[in-house]
Amino acid sequence: MYSTHRIFQRQPLILLLSALLVTGFFATTLSSYYVSKKAILDAIVARELPLTSSNIYSEIQKDLVQPVLISSTMAHDTFLRDWVLGGEQDGEAMAHYLREIKGRYGAFSSFFVSERSASYYTGEGILKRVSPQEPRDAWYYRVRSMQEPYEINVDPDLANRDALTIFVNYRVFDFDGRFLGATGIGLTVDAVRRLIEDYQQRYQRTIYFVDAEGKIVLFGNQSGRQETDLRATEGLRDLVDRILREKSGSYQYRSNGSEHLLNVNYIPELKWYLFVEKGVDSALAEIRQTLYTNLAVCLGITLLVLFLTHVALRRYQQRIEKLAATDKLTGLLNRQAFGILIDKAFADYRRDPRPISILMIDVDHFKTINDQHGHVVGDRILNQVATRFLEGLRVSDIAVRWGGEEFLIVLKSCDLDHARRIAEHVRAAIEQTEFKAGKQSIAVTVSIGVSQYDGAEPYEATISRADAGLYAAKNSGRNRVCTEAAS
Repeated sequence: MYSTHRIFQRQPLILLLSALLVTGFFATTLSSYYVSKKAILDAIVARELPLTSSNIYSEIQKDLVQPVLISSTMAHDTFLRDWVLGGEQDGEAMAHYLREIKGRYGAFSSFFVSERSASYYTGEGILKRVSPQEPRDAWYYRVRSMQEPYEINVDPDLANRDALTIFVNYRVFDFDGRFLGATGIGLTVDAVRRLIEDYQQRYQRTIYFVDAEGKIVLFGNQSGRQETDLRATEGLRDLVDRILREKSGSYQYRSNGSEHLLNVNYIPELKWYLFVEKGVDSALAEIRQTLYTNLAVCLGITLLVLFLTHVALRRYQQRIEKLAATDKLTGLLNRQAFGILIDKAFADYRRDPRPISILMIDVDHFKTINDQHGHVVGDRILNQVATRFLEGLRVSDIAVRWGGEEFLIVLKSCDLDHARRIAEHVRAAIEQTEFKAGKQSIAVTVSIGVSQYDGAEPYEATISRADAGLYAAKNSGRNRVCTEAAS
């Protein structure tokens, strides 16, 4: 009961300290995390992502814009125009020219469609003749009537087993501005997607192309993305019109529970928008790991501090409790501690009735010792007496300095006869001990009164009977044991 009381005394302080430490550590760590998070996101949006987009744009200039430049060169090539104006006399010459273009630039296909003859030339010769009634030739008639000098279109390639191909269709005019036909080269969609995947792996970004209608036209094979309208994409649907209008810039949106950072550049040669994305989760992976590490360190420090505080408080409280519960001179319990322990002893008796006896001990002629040898010697004698009679007691027995030169001992599970024998043993041990005052020996004896709890009376009555026995011993000549039975 006493120890439980002490534990509950410590708990509020430990809990308060825990709350303060945890709150302080977590507030500092989370504050640092959010400041760092904002700084990192600002750096990505303001510098890293635009710089990466510029690098990718430069790669695209080399890898994807080149077909536009090649097609432009073909459309303005003097040989091609002279050959058409000369009546297309030598078909092999055109086939050789197209083979050279294809081989020199590593194109998937190269072609020329003549307006005059409707012939579709490839490096293998004439593939077919285009017709307005043929749906698969609709691209040519669209190119013929458009205002722009070229278009980029994705279609199956008739000359290569209908492989899905990105064609650059360029209009060809003679020297007087009359329409002669359409020429250009083609790249397979898979080849372009492999290029995009290469960009993604090198730059650790998601990359795709969007047309002027807001539809994704090209993406990597491994992206898991399907061609889709951005207006149907969560998070982007509200940004699409603004992005297409501004043509370039940095944006942030949320989709499927994740934050995304986006940088957009318009590529006029392709007439497409380059979208470069970076997920916030991946961008913050390192700092989030740092957060978890810091939280773990803070938790460890908190637990260590709490453990050390608990140990220090326990030792400090034990010391305070010892000072409050024990007699400073003899080290025995004082009367305050006795009040708690005697209540517990009698509560135990009510659960399990076993005899309880009390010894009341008084040092004989102690005033004379003080008068002859001084109070310092008297205090030393009291300390030695307490040490001596403790040697004959059990761990379960309770020894108290009752006041002055009086001591009280509670003997649990001990009847009156047994208690008298213990008292006699204590008396004899004190009598036989040589006590010193400097070099001088001092004879010390004690008188002892003994009583047994009758099972019904207040414990104060039992103590009073032991006290009566003590006075009987003194009145009988001291250095003896007297019992006082219940009436």
